[in-house]
Amino acid sequence: MPGFGPFNTYSDALISACSMMLKQPHATAGRKSDMNFRLRWDLSQEYCAWVYYTPDERFEMSMMSVTTIQDARGKRSCRLPPKVDDARYPPGSLGYVYLLHTHPYEGELTEQDIRYIVTMGLEHGWEVKTKAGMLRLSLVAFFSASSDPANPTCDGFFQYTPTTGDLSKWTQERNQWRRQSIGSVSWIDAQHYRIDRH
Repeated sequence: MPGFGPFNTYSDALISACSMMLKQPHATAGRKSDMNFRLRWDLSQEYCAWVYYTPDERFEMSMMSVTTIQDARGKRSCRLPPKVDDARYPPGSLGYVYLLHTHPYEGELTEQDIRYIVTMGLEHGWEVKTKAGMLRLSLVAFFSASSDPANPTCDGFFQYTPTTGDLSKWTQERNQWRRQSIGSVSWIDAQHYRIDRH
């Protein structure tokens, strides 16, 4: 992604990706309580991208994907290609770490989100070996709590890690990131799961 990284740490890559993705046109709709939320929601779009680990031991972000035409049911989604084509590195040498996307408001992960990251784990593997240790593949959905969509702030993200089943919400307070476990996903079989809320 032009203008992005590379980064030495996954946390620096995540924070930079959050700001960059939320600043895309119509990436945020503001708060649900805002007077113009319905109109902003109708115009909103979801952006998605990969954060991946390279043979140079750095974290990079793929180009962003956006689906300009959304379905009529009031949902937002984006279709991210399952593989990154980075001509600097041999095929199969990249480690897939985070599947990123934006949510137009502070909404939890959807069933589609959860199922897609599991599909990607089956394709790419569940962990990536990095110089800082093993990192587990996970899904991240960024959101802004700003009431001004023209100047969104990176206020947090929801995260699902399939290998642990953990559903978390991360929020930024006074320049510190705080993690709250909101539940766990348990797969009953290959098609069905349940969420146990904390």
